[in-house]
Amino acid sequence: MDPVTIVLSAVVILLLTYVYNNQKQNSKNFPPGPKPLPIIGNLHMIDKNKPINTCFEMSKKYGPVFCLHLGLLKMVVLSGYDTIKDALINHAEEFSDRPVAPITFKLVKDNGILSANGENWKVMRRFTISTLRDFGMGRKSLENKIIEEAACLTQAIKSYGGKPFDNLTVINAAVANIIVALLLNRRFEYDDPDFLKLVYLVTNNIRLMGKPLALLYNFFPSVMDWLPGVHQTVIENLRTLHNFIRATFRKQKKELDVNDQRNLIDAFLAKQLEGKPESTLYYHNDNLTALIADLFGAGMDTTTTTLRWGFLLMMKYPDIQKKVQNEIERVVGSAQPRVEHRIQMPYTDAVLHEIQRFGDILPGSAPHSTSQDVTFRGYFIPKGTLVLPFLASALRDAAYFEKPDEFYPEHFLTSEGQFKKNEAFIPFSMGKRSCAGQILAKMELFLFFTALLQNFTLQAPPGAQLDLSPELGATNAPQPYDTCAIPRSKNMFFLDFQQHNCI
Repeated sequence: MDPVTIVLSAVVILLLTYVYNNQKQNSKNFPPGPKPLPIIGNLHMIDKNKPINTCFEMSKKYGPVFCLHLGLLKMVVLSGYDTIKDALINHAEEFSDRPVAPITFKLVKDNGILSANGENWKVMRRFTISTLRDFGMGRKSLENKIIEEAACLTQAIKSYGGKPFDNLTVINAAVANIIVALLLNRRFEYDDPDFLKLVYLVTNNIRLMGKPLALLYNFFPSVMDWLPGVHQTVIENLRTLHNFIRATFRKQKKELDVNDQRNLIDAFLAKQLEGKPESTLYYHNDNLTALIADLFGAGMDTTTTTLRWGFLLMMKYPDIQKKVQNEIERVVGSAQPRVEHRIQMPYTDAVLHEIQRFGDILPGSAPHSTSQDVTFRGYFIPKGTLVLPFLASALRDAAYFEKPDEFYPEHFLTSEGQFKKNEAFIPFSMGKRSCAGQILAKMELFLFFTALLQNFTLQAPPGAQLDLSPELGATNAPQPYDTCAIPRSKNMFFLDFQQHNCI
């Protein structure tokens, strides 16, 4: 068949599928939404630079449960904290699945933890949480590793001598070393070429997956397979990452001692040798590859991005930065900040929460899909429907946050200056698919943030304009910016870097 015939055949098939799906939808009480065009659905209505604005506007018009057509895919959007909680907590089982993402499915299939479903997902999630705890998540041993890494990060930043620098690479490397410690039981120097390549593969993919061509691949995979573009780069980056992971655990398998398991990979490999039915069914190499890729990406990017928002917001609001520094001096002094100090530092705690809320790292959460037919808030949603819990609508819900569009730490403070929780603060999502590593992330954010503000005052370069609009990507990262980190004291507690194995 010639290319023209192939394209025409594909168009006809897509049109027939569209008509069938549209008729099926109209026959049931499906959530409302804008009328779709043939083939492209509502893609022409989505703000390409700020897609979350489209969801906010649509929720105002159609209510907290509405539908968007992304090509031939129907996506139900859940907007507002009350709606999201109702779905993910009160209807947890019905909304617990993940949809197939064509751009990663070829390599990942139903493996790992992020994209998996059914019993495989349950087994991998249980294994991940229990093993991360075994190797220190939430414990003093891991806290000490983070403190040591904060020392190395402090040293790296100090080397710039207060001159402008882009903090992405050093923060990425520091945060990545924490998840690497859990997965591989080692750390890399920040200039290690293999390490930098590994970090680049993950961060580059997260940026590229938010680009229009990568998103279009998920809606029209059979057509986009024929075309060049960033979607092809995403697939190749993922393949390279998987190859690196496989080479790593093959090497570890040769050195494995089941009685002396050093890290999560060792623990997984030990499961393979137990000889139980689940050893073959779940603890196979494809699952290990996908799981490590999931944990490395999730464990690095969101924490790095949150810290970078923290840098930017402290530069933007120096008065808030000074209040945090004053609290650190009052509570910690020149000692090492530790997790136990957090309860005595309500203002710093409130600022960290507000950085996460305002930065809104995952505005749409990771998509869900319905595991069965469900009637939700009067609407019928069939099994297998793509569902987006719109986390940004919870984090900026005016019913729960006084100034939802402003950076306002008082959202988390009482009138007496004590820290207060806010139930609509759900940056890690909620329910069965909530972030498995949130304990680790909270520990990292507090220890890195307080160590850096204890040692430096963060300032914008002279004449720089600080832009608080996010960069387009799979996560909401800040636009590229430079920082001037001015040392605060000659008596910084991280002065002896050699004891932390940074050099």
